Order: sequence, then structure tokens, then C-alpha cells
Amino acid sequence: MAKADKLNELLREELAMAVNREVIVPNTLITITFVECSPDLKQARIGFSVLPDNMTGSAIRKLDSSTSQLVGILRNRLRLRKIPHLIWEFDATEKEASNIERLIAQANAEDDEEELAEDDLNKM
Repeated sequence: MAKADKLNELLREELAMAVNREVIVPNTLITITFVECSPDLKQARIGFSVLPDNMTGSAIRKLDSSTSQLVGILRNRLRLRKIPHLIWEFDATEKEASNIERLIAQANAEDDEEELAEDDLNKM
């Protein structure tokens, strides 16, 4: 595993714990989905998802305002010379997956209805 990959995973784990403890947005679940450090390790894109979806704006504002606190927590917990600059990015993968699942279920329901209608016609 490359140095950047190890750092990505370590940052993801530590940020997930810190966000769950320190970043409080009422009635909201924030999940850290990925971390991608730049090749020079100076910046890290942090992907997150939010449930419910309509709280995304509140979550990003809270994450932005908590960045310095989260960096402090990372400094205390990790043995790194320098903590990368954190850039928050909403990860819509879960939302897109749920939309795809809904569309598939809808298509399957329509197919079932067509099959029932055809069966009814064939019985006549």
C-alpha cells in the first residue's frame, strides 16, 4: 500500500470518529466516505454523505466551521509533521444509488403490472 493510500485510510478513520463526536448537526448523520490526499500531501479532499439529504447545507457549514477544531484533533491523535489542508466535498453516491434503486423498483413494478394485464387478456 502506498504512503498516500495509508494516509488516506488513516485520515478517513480518524475524521469519521472526530466528526461523530465533535460535529453536531441535530437529527443528522454525517458519514466520511472517502479521503484523497494530493500527491504532495498538502491537501486532502474529504468526501461525506448526509442523512437526511435535505440537511446537506447545514452539514457543510458545520464541517467548514469545525475544520480547525478537527485539524487540532488530528494533530493530537496522529504522528504527522503536517496535517493536510481539508477540503470538504459532498459525496452524492448514496443519493444516486437510492435513486437508481427506486427507478429499478419502479420499472419492475411496471413490468409486473404489464405481465398481469397480459395474463388477464390471455385468460379471456
